[in-house]
Amino acid sequence: MAETKASLEGLLLQIADAPEWDVLVREALSPNPFFSPAFLVPYASNLGPAELRLAVVREKAGGRWLAVAPVARRRCGFLLRERTFWAAEYGPLGAPLVHPQAPDEALALLLETAAAGSPVLRLPFLPVAGAVTERLKAAAKGWRWLEGPVEERASHEGGAEGEAQLAAALTTKRRKEMERLKRRLSEDGELVFDSLRGADALAGMAEFLALERSGWKGRGATALASREATRRFAEDFAVRLAARDGLRLDRMRLDGRPLAMLAVILLGGRAFAWKIAFDEDFARFSPGQHLALHAMRQTLADPALPFGGDSLAVPGHPMIEPLWRGRMAYAHPVLLRGAAGALLHPLQRLDALAFRAARALARRILRRR
Repeated sequence: MAETKASLEGLLLQIADAPEWDVLVREALSPNPFFSPAFLVPYASNLGPAELRLAVVREKAGGRWLAVAPVARRRCGFLLRERTFWAAEYGPLGAPLVHPQAPDEALALLLETAAAGSPVLRLPFLPVAGAVTERLKAAAKGWRWLEGPVEERASHEGGAEGEAQLAAALTTKRRKEMERLKRRLSEDGELVFDSLRGADALAGMAEFLALERSGWKGRGATALASREATRRFAEDFAVRLAARDGLRLDRMRLDGRPLAMLAVILLGGRAFAWKIAFDEDFARFSPGQHLALHAMRQTLADPALPFGGDSLAVPGHPMIEPLWRGRMAYAHPVLLRGAAGALLHPLQRLDALAFRAARALARRILRRR
C-alpha cells in the first residue's frame, strides 16, 4: 500500500455508529471488542465520561478507517489528569484497532491525535506482545516509552496447544474432585451444561443479570443490574453482539435452575469471557470452576475460534488461573514527549500516590469506628 502521511487524516470524533468502523473491527490485526461500536456506543451513552472521543486515522481518498482508539482524560488523583486510551473496568483490553494495510504513518498519527497536544499519553491494558504493540512502538518516534510493571491474566490457546493446556489443568486429583461434585449435584436433579447463541443468548441475558444481582455483586451494588445506567449499557451491548452472532451464553443448570452463567464475547477467532455469575447457595460445589471448564471446551470445539480464550480476569484470580493455564501479559505503558512530559509525568504519579494514601487512611479510620 503506497500511502504517504499527506494522504491520511487524524480526527477526534464523538462516539457514534459508522459503517467504516464496523469494517475495521472485522479486519483489524488484533481483535478488541471493547474498541468496537457494539461496546463503545452504549458505553458512551450510559457510562462513559462526557469528553470520551474516538481517535480515528483514515485515508483522505476513499475514507477507509486505518486505526481507531477511544480517548479521554482520566483523573490521576486530587489535581491532575492524564490523556489516555480509554480501556477500563468493563473492557480491560487496550489494543487499538489497526488495519493490516495501515502504513507506519497511520500509527504515528493515531498517537498524535489521541494525545491532542498533551506531552503524556497512557496506553492501559496494552498486550506486551503482538503485532499491534510492535507497530505502536515502531511508530512512537519522538516519544519516550515507559513500559511499567507487566501483569498476567489467565487465558488459553486454541487447537492442539489449548487441548494440551486443558489436559494439564485436569490433573487426576482435580478431575476426580470435579466429578464427585457433579455426582453430588445430580442427586438433587438433572445437571445440564449448555451454550446459547444468537436470539437465545440474548433472551438468556435477563436470567444472567438477575443471577448476578442475587449475589455479592448485588449486595455491593456492582452488579450490572444494580444501576439503571449499567443495566441499559449491558442490554444494549448484548443486543448488538447477538445481532452479529458475537454473544455466547454458557450455562450450568440444575433442574432448570441456573447455578452459574458466563457471558462470552466472540470476535476475530477469539472468545472473551466477559462476565460470570453464580448461585452462592451452591458455592461449595464450585459452579464457577465447572462452568470455566465447560466454556474452555466449547471454545476449543469451535473451529471459528482458533485463537482460544481470554479470561479478562484480574491477575492471580483463584478460580480461573488453575484451569486456564495460558497467560496474557499486558502493561499500562506511558508515552512521554520532551521536557514537558518528563516534568508532568512525575507530578501525575505523585498526585495519584497522594490520593491513594489519603483513601487508604480514610478507610482505616472508618474501620476503627
